[in-house]
Amino acid sequence: MMLSKTGTMRDAYGEALLELGSTHPNVVVLGADTTGSLKSGVFQGKFPERFFNMGIAEQNLVGVAAGFALSGKTAYAGTYAIFVPGKCVDQIRNNIAYPNLDVKIVCSHGGISVGPDGASHQQVEDVAIMRAIPRMRVVVPADSVSTKSTIIKIADIPGPFYVRLTRPTTQIVYEGGFEYEFGKAKVLMEGGDVAIFANGIMVPEAVKAAESLRSGGTSASVIDLHTVKPIDSETVTRFAEKCGCVVTAEEHNVLGGMGSAVAEVLGEKRPTPMKRVGVMDTFGESGDAPALLKKYGLTSSHVAEAAETVIKMRR
Repeated sequence: MMLSKTGTMRDAYGEALLELGSTHPNVVVLGADTTGSLKSGVFQGKFPERFFNMGIAEQNLVGVAAGFALSGKTAYAGTYAIFVPGKCVDQIRNNIAYPNLDVKIVCSHGGISVGPDGASHQQVEDVAIMRAIPRMRVVVPADSVSTKSTIIKIADIPGPFYVRLTRPTTQIVYEGGFEYEFGKAKVLMEGGDVAIFANGIMVPEAVKAAESLRSGGTSASVIDLHTVKPIDSETVTRFAEKCGCVVTAEEHNVLGGMGSAVAEVLGEKRPTPMKRVGVMDTFGESGDAPALLKKYGLTSSHVAEAAETVIKMRR
């Protein structure tokens, strides 16, 4: 695969909201004083009567979104991932998930690629938090193209979602287009020596790792496991059986995230040697995103190294 173009997930979010505003008159958009950064504010220009900036009050943001859903609206609510779910797990659990309301929580600035803002704003626990809440669906798109498709598609899937976006410009994986299928992983490359499951910004890193491995004679499958919950257990087990070993790659704590979800599936259905690439249960620090990703082991070379290690484990 060639990865030559770039885009931002936040711009894609704004574009998706504009489309939904025209096609779904029941959609309302809420923010928490970060609507300019998330690009959700573009919705206000065209649909001001359906846009609500709640200020720096994340618990209130969640509660008001729940109220809109109770009145028949599909509410898109978002801010930075460190604040939601970080500051309002109780409200998400009891006001949105428990009554199974149609609230789509879309948050940006996930992971350590937030960069200079440092550990206080680098959210590496959100996927673990949200996937543990009953009825909550969790999606981590790989690029701007898949982000836009995901945001649009989930409007027609009733119930709560958490969609985690990334702050910086990222490489586009799906130049040829992307059609979001609920709970269904996307197979990007086929190989028989190792299966690499990735999501978010680690998907292009997994692709580059597979290409590097191929130059050395190792054949890798790459699967975009964008939907962490409900997880595509059929695809996970199928590629585990095909390859005999697995690597997971995510910009999240290795505890409780996508890697843990894959391990849970394989532990019950198909025990398989595996290695997890991610943040190794530590806080980040202030720095440029590329330097941080390298320091914390979130690059294509780290994915390739994990693949080589797990292949030896299989043998």
